[in-house]
Amino acid sequence: MPKILIVGGGYAGFYTAWKLEKHLRQGEAEVVMVDPLPYMTYLPFLPEVAAGSIEPRHAVVSHRRHLTRTKLITAKVTGIDHANKTATITPEGAEPWELQYDHIVVTAGSVSRTFPIPGIADNAIGMKSIEEAVAVRDTLIGNFEKASALPKGSELRARLLTTVVVGGGFAGIETFAELRSLANSLLEKFPEISFDETQFHLIEAMGRIMPEVSLETSEWVLKDLAKRGAYVHLDTQVTSAVDGVVEVSTGEKYPSDLIIWTAGVMANPVVVNAGDLPKEARGRISAQADLRVVDADGNVVEGAWTAGDVSAVPDLTGGGVGGMCVPNAQHAVRQAKRLAKNLVAVLRGEQPVDYVHKNLGAVAGLGLYNGAFQSGSIALKGFVAWVAHRGYHGLAMPSWERKWRVIWGWVHNFFLGRDTVQLGTTQTPRVFFETYASRPKPKVEEPAPTPVAAPAEAAAPVEAPAAK
Repeated sequence: MPKILIVGGGYAGFYTAWKLEKHLRQGEAEVVMVDPLPYMTYLPFLPEVAAGSIEPRHAVVSHRRHLTRTKLITAKVTGIDHANKTATITPEGAEPWELQYDHIVVTAGSVSRTFPIPGIADNAIGMKSIEEAVAVRDTLIGNFEKASALPKGSELRARLLTTVVVGGGFAGIETFAELRSLANSLLEKFPEISFDETQFHLIEAMGRIMPEVSLETSEWVLKDLAKRGAYVHLDTQVTSAVDGVVEVSTGEKYPSDLIIWTAGVMANPVVVNAGDLPKEARGRISAQADLRVVDADGNVVEGAWTAGDVSAVPDLTGGGVGGMCVPNAQHAVRQAKRLAKNLVAVLRGEQPVDYVHKNLGAVAGLGLYNGAFQSGSIALKGFVAWVAHRGYHGLAMPSWERKWRVIWGWVHNFFLGRDTVQLGTTQTPRVFFETYASRPKPKVEEPAPTPVAAPAEAAAPVEAPAAK
């Protein structure tokens, strides 16, 4: 029975395994998926998780709950020797071991793309994982709590109430707008803090934001953010973030305890560089339109497939950047579905079909009851676009079990308001135990008894003088 190895359990990996379970006959192939995390994260929900509008666990999909016929290995793939069809599996804290396969599907996704800017690696946080979104939420709320106890006008108070987002794409704008919305709601709970004290800055190197929508729509978003007290700096680059002080190319400085980096993504370098599969100039695995890996001469690498952000797949509609599909969730999901069908077809001696998908549009949430939608020349703004945003992503969330959890959470928040409790100390849960735990007192050794010298030889008794 042929063995199919899926490297990565994100969007593309999860959907590939999910659809293979649907299309494969019993005993037709064995599917193995390797990922260091036991869940898939629905990335479009991360800004709402950061804003407290969605419970973090509801924005992820459990591998073991929904992939019932796939063998799951919680580990990293640290080597791919496709010439011998062997992958190196490295579990956390254990020795690596080798896994043989017949077909490999590389869907390792992407990571935040950073530049060698001083201080960014030490002080910024990305928005590519559920853990990062939770940390951003806890940090923002925690900063309000700390600032409320400080005197007005102090440098530390100003720093705590300043948030900086780098990157004006969809991820950056949605995160920026959702956090501004969260901050506005927090002001009701913190009467000690005024609206003018909260500073939100978005830094974008290009001359516009959200290139996926029309210029008119992006300008409307800028005006809407300005009304809410959020500052967008276009044609501006971050030059330093040492000690949390964000310096930009125009000379301004913004001291901040919350710096969020959303300036693009790149293919997962750990997986791409750990094997012998061909890659193109931007570091992605080369593929043809049917999602099979190809070498520099365009020859198919038998038994190798790829999809999602880690891959360079031709966009046959002509709408992609550089002729390739852009790295987004819309392509990853649809490529995975096509890949699963094509892989099953090849196993059965049939011909695979090219992946073709025209972008249906772009929708963004800009905080509660506000959004932007663009599809061709059709643009929606405000509340209607926000409804479209939640409707689309609510339905796109995989499995009815997860859809229900997310939608039910939205209903709860509509009546009860968003939950603004921060649990930042969960990052260091042992601190309380270590602080207050009773420890056995160190044993104090009893001092050795002082040796007593032997009594000297008794002196001769002194005779009393004779009586006269």
